[in-house]
Amino acid sequence: MIDALLPPDMARRAEDVGIRKAGLAAPSLFALAVLAGAFIALGGVFMTTALAGTGAAPWGPARVLAGVVFSVGLILVVVGGAELFTGNTLLVMAWASRRITLTALLRNWAIAYVGNFVGAVATAILVFVGGSYSLGDGAWGVTALAIADAKIRYGFVQAVALGVLCNALVCLAVWLTYSARTTADRVLVTVPPISAFVAAGFEHSVANMYFVPLAMLIRDLDPAFVATHAIAGSLAPLTWATFLARNLVPVTLGNVIGGGVLVAAVYWFVYLREPAPPRVSDVPCAFPGGHTHADPARH
Repeated sequence: MIDALLPPDMARRAEDVGIRKAGLAAPSLFALAVLAGAFIALGGVFMTTALAGTGAAPWGPARVLAGVVFSVGLILVVVGGAELFTGNTLLVMAWASRRITLTALLRNWAIAYVGNFVGAVATAILVFVGGSYSLGDGAWGVTALAIADAKIRYGFVQAVALGVLCNALVCLAVWLTYSARTTADRVLVTVPPISAFVAAGFEHSVANMYFVPLAMLIRDLDPAFVATHAIAGSLAPLTWATFLARNLVPVTLGNVIGGGVLVAAVYWFVYLREPAPPRVSDVPCAFPGGHTHADPARH
């Protein structure tokens, strides 16, 4: 007996989940979105801790380690229950089947996006106030600044492409959880795709809502730390304007394409564009005597 659901059933589950998500009351949706932003930010905290002080380590293994620990963010979302904008691009499946309206789809995305931003930035503020950036003789803060600095140096098209690749993997992770029947299954299938996107340096809009504001808090509210530990002038472009123009807007666009088109639309086309065929157990089978029976075990 196959315990995990197979892709056709996963598609129907994804569609049903999309309907439920689209029907959430706005206050509940917003609260769950704040949680999701905080959960992803906590994954970023863990990732920064793993990378701090690894400058002499081989680049690849250090990135893989960062990806594995960052996975805790999406694990908290899918197991604990929260509304993540990037994962909710899978609602395109329910919309394409005309089971939710475009208005309901965009409403879910808008509320989730704002809630994710609030949760991620609030977590960045708490991390800053808690002084985590001073850990490891400042290695933690230097790593946090370097992560954010790299994120605003992409060109627009490059940031879109990195966003596409990222959310294709994020939504594949969520898609795989639709095959799961146990919590352990959901955790195990989440880790590899998330580890892959982090290790490869792809861009996640909600994670960046934490990483970049945290770096700006460190730079603006503790200039002595920056002067002591960071390269002079390296953080000059780190402003809200550059963050929005060079990262958040193009990465968000890429995330929508990666999740909504490359994953949701493709799986909808394969499994949901036509009515589901009857299951084998539902198809009558004629016996020599002329009667029928729906139980394949008796054929």
